[in-house]
Amino acid sequence: MTRTRRVLVAGIGNIFLGDDGFGVEVVRRLDAPGLPENVDVADYGIRGVHLAYELLDGRHDTLIMVDAVPLDGARPGELAVLDATGAGADPDGADDDGPFGVPPVDGHGMHPLAVLRLLHRLGGRVERVLVVGCRPADVGERMGLSAPVTAALDEAVRLVGRLAREEAARTSERPDHTAHIRRTDTEATSA
Repeated sequence: MTRTRRVLVAGIGNIFLGDDGFGVEVVRRLDAPGLPENVDVADYGIRGVHLAYELLDGRHDTLIMVDAVPLDGARPGELAVLDATGAGADPDGADDDGPFGVPPVDGHGMHPLAVLRLLHRLGGRVERVLVVGCRPADVGERMGLSAPVTAALDEAVRLVGRLAREEAARTSERPDHTAHIRRTDTEATSA
């Protein structure tokens, strides 16, 4: 049985560490009401653990994480789309040196690979995972994005919107086990 996919666009990062706030700013600028009904957009900020637990309900087929990522060989402000499907699934951590580098262990702000690894350890999974990453210029303690990352914001917003629409238009072969789950806005924001 095919069905429409549910997509979660998750902005992650710490706004108090300069360019690490890239994902949060992209999600803030994204026109969420203009996206298809089956796309959810949320600012997870430094709550990576919360994101992993949120994904356990199996509601979303595709996760699009937006974050500052240390892209090897890229210039500050350069964007990349990384297919992270299956990343973090190795319980022994053999994928630590993947496209994200070694994930820090920090319950207040988790690296994309750490979020995925925690999700898998908890028994969850997401059918498809994409990361829209931006090479940071400065992740020192300060508010605000650097000039090269700020210059990449409009393009990043368009890119994330396009990916969300494309993923939302795809169908999934996975049965819908969550059709009976109905969450109010209050439940969604406090979950």
